[in-house]
Amino acid sequence: MLNNNKEVKAKAAFQGPVLLSLQALLFVFLLAVTASTVMARENTQSVPENAHAKRFGSGWECDLGYRQTGSECSAVILPANAYATNRSYGAGWECMRGFIIDDLACVEVVVPTDGYLTASGDSWRCLRGFRVEQDACTKIDLPENAFLSDMASGPGWECEVTFKLVGAGCTAIVVPENAYFDKSAYNTSWKCLRGFESVGDVCERIAIPANAYLSSNSYSKGWSCERGFQMDDEICRPIVLPENAHLDRSGNDWTCGPQYRRRNKTCERIS
Repeated sequence: MLNNNKEVKAKAAFQGPVLLSLQALLFVFLLAVTASTVMARENTQSVPENAHAKRFGSGWECDLGYRQTGSECSAVILPANAYATNRSYGAGWECMRGFIIDDLACVEVVVPTDGYLTASGDSWRCLRGFRVEQDACTKIDLPENAFLSDMASGPGWECEVTFKLVGAGCTAIVVPENAYFDKSAYNTSWKCLRGFESVGDVCERIAIPANAYLSSNSYSKGWSCERGFQMDDEICRPIVLPENAHLDRSGNDWTCGPQYRRRNKTCERIS
């Protein structure tokens, strides 16, 4: 009997706190439900006509086709061929594809014959083989030895590789003897072979003096002097080294050694 009484008292002592905890949790839950219900009612009551509560966060926003005016939602007046954007900025509407805004209306984009509506839907371009002339697309008159280009400006065509534009047509490029075709060459479209230089419309052989060699240096005459020689007009003269001097990095002039400086044609000791 004593053991039974002890067990009963122990169970009662354990169940007491558990019941209190359950009651507290139930009370908190009821408070949360009540608060959310009240907030929902307040939100519902504060949402004006033609509006709805925001999906995320608090507050409300106007329905599509309406925009906020103070605490109300006013209907957006759509012109013909327009649709509502549901944006708070701007007019609140945009024109349908194929129309452009003109004041408060949507005006149709008039696409001329041989033209097409661009991907943006608010302008047009001419088909390949045609070019814009005022509000129309005119067929490009392609001259002989030319091809259609994709350039928006100009005549709409370019000359074939071995031809050049002369007036309104394409004339064959005449490549002289000892030359080769080069479209990038300024004003000629050809360049002379190595060992030759351009003189007017022909390529003449470069005269290389003694003690010189062919050079592609743009600052030279088509040739440069060997090491130990210096250009003097059309010839290469041997460099005469003064005392305490040596050839410089180029090999075509001289410089003084350490503790010396160049003065006229000599090396003067630095005091």
